[in-house]
This record gives sequence, C-alpha cells and structure tokens, in this order.
Amino acid sequence: MPKEAPVRKKLSRQEKRDLDIEIGFLEGLVRRDPGYIDALQILGDDYTKRGKFTLGLKIDQRLAVLRPHDSLIYYNLACSYSLTGQQEEAADALLQSLEYGYRDYKWLAEDPDLGDLRDHVCYSKVRGKIRLLKVKVH
Repeated sequence: MPKEAPVRKKLSRQEKRDLDIEIGFLEGLVRRDPGYIDALQILGDDYTKRGKFTLGLKIDQRLAVLRPHDSLIYYNLACSYSLTGQQEEAADALLQSLEYGYRDYKWLAEDPDLGDLRDHVCYSKVRGKIRLLKVKVH
C-alpha cells in the first residue's frame, strides 16, 4: 500500500502566488551569488513548501558542500532525501546531523518529512545512534 505524502498545510492560491514570487526573487539572488547561504536556506524551504522536493534536495546538497559540518543543514538534507524516496541516503544524512550536534530528538520523532524514513529498516541505525547519544548526556 503506497504511503501518503507528509501532511502539509494546503496553501491558498494567494499563498502559492506569494511563494512563487519569493522563489523567483531568491533564485535571482542565488544566480548572482551562488554562495549566499541564507538565501539558499530560504529557497530550499520554499521549494519544499511548494512540493518541489527534488529542487529542495539540490539546494540542500549545495548547502552541505558550503557548510560541511552544520547539523541543521544535514538534518534538512535528510528530510529532502526522505521526501524524494531515498531512505538510505536520508539515514546517512541524519546520522551526520547527529554527529555534528543535532539534538532535537522530539522533533526528529515527529517531523512529517521523515515519516517514510522512520518506517524504513535503515532507521534502526539512527535509533541506535540516538540511544548512544542520550546515554552520554545522562
């Protein structure tokens, strides 16, 4: 039985239009300055909000190159891989995120973008890593 897409707020026509305008503006900024990290992060989020998961993944991959030890960038990369059906890659990116310091375990357990990953066998590696990290904290 196919999985449902992550639950997302349905955007109104106006919200879609506004998001498309913002995406166009950010794409222009990024064309002029390919290393503009803040613009790339917002653009990646906007692509995901708009359901353009493959474009969001490409942005997150660029960000991982620009900021190779940023836990939040690797967390977002894991989300993008999961949303595009690449669960092994999602697990690897999430493990990197944990290695680099991501610790919002509650959100990780609830984030709808990671729903398919949590249902995949490769998520057991992530669960094991979280258990180890929690033991080290306490």
